[in-house]
Amino acid sequence: MGMVVSLLVLSGLIFFHELGHYMAARLMGVYVEVFSIGFGKKLFSFRKWDTEWSISAIPLGGYVRMKGQDDSDPTKKSYDDDSYNVKTPSQKIFILLAGPAFNFILAFFLYFAIALGSPQILSPVVGEVVKDSPAFIAGLESNDTITSINSMSITTWKEMAKIIEFTEGSLDLEIKRDGFLEHKILTPKLNEAQNMFGEIIQKKMIGISSAGVMHPLELSLSETFSYATEQTIFASTMIFTGVKKLLFGEVPAKELGGVISIVKLTSDATDSGWMSVLFFAALISVNLGVLNLLPIPALDGGHIMFNIYELIFRREASEAVMIKFTIAGWVILFGLMGLGLFNDINRLIG
Repeated sequence: MGMVVSLLVLSGLIFFHELGHYMAARLMGVYVEVFSIGFGKKLFSFRKWDTEWSISAIPLGGYVRMKGQDDSDPTKKSYDDDSYNVKTPSQKIFILLAGPAFNFILAFFLYFAIALGSPQILSPVVGEVVKDSPAFIAGLESNDTITSINSMSITTWKEMAKIIEFTEGSLDLEIKRDGFLEHKILTPKLNEAQNMFGEIIQKKMIGISSAGVMHPLELSLSETFSYATEQTIFASTMIFTGVKKLLFGEVPAKELGGVISIVKLTSDATDSGWMSVLFFAALISVNLGVLNLLPIPALDGGHIMFNIYELIFRREASEAVMIKFTIAGWVILFGLMGLGLFNDINRLIG
């Protein structure tokens, strides 16, 4: 069941990405020859709205083939009125940006649906208290609930951690213990911690861990919009940062995952319920949007790069340069996919 859900999620996200290109192309008057989910041998196809819609054997992507545009052969061009080639660089960039944009929009709506479902969030309840830490010295104990810091109301562990990390000086913690409110004064200390990318950083902490107590997040309509916007921006920023760190060697290449990781994580999310599936689908959707904006000629970002060049210099890049860059792009893309697959296999057997 998990495998089926994984393939459905991945195919659905690819469909929305390609739908963005398709709708933008039609809006710009470009004839779309093929709309395909997957690559390789066609398993199923039909013709509608003068376009061939197909599902192919290898569900690792998809494509919209427009008249006059063929990534497998950049020399194939058409100069008919309904061809991609006769459109201005700005119109082409609009068509190319539409795919990633649809991924970000889809992620927003997925996070919006999550917020409407009252997702579970970590409560500010103390688990373990580290010996000789600021919290230990101040007298915090397991099962204490932190209700406010410096008179700012606290409802989630995330809010509490953010205030501790970014507030200067001492903190006045209001805690609830056995039904009674108490105040504890303490000053956070800089300690080594590991961030989401596995890097060692210096972070202000007070020496407590979470008790793992959860509560539903109840949001108004305006708060639901804010939640969806913040989560989409956070996921996008996280993935952009992760890609940058991979490219500059700040994060080891072994952290890169491939399609097996996506299938496994989606499968695991299925076991945890529909909310987890929506969370992971939103994250993959943002991932697709970000990765397709990379300036690799085989991806949307590479085509955007060529069109920006044309917009600036008022001429297309030479055919020879485009062919070389396209080949280099496919090599890089397949290299990254191969590395991700290699890492996935290592994780499975390790």
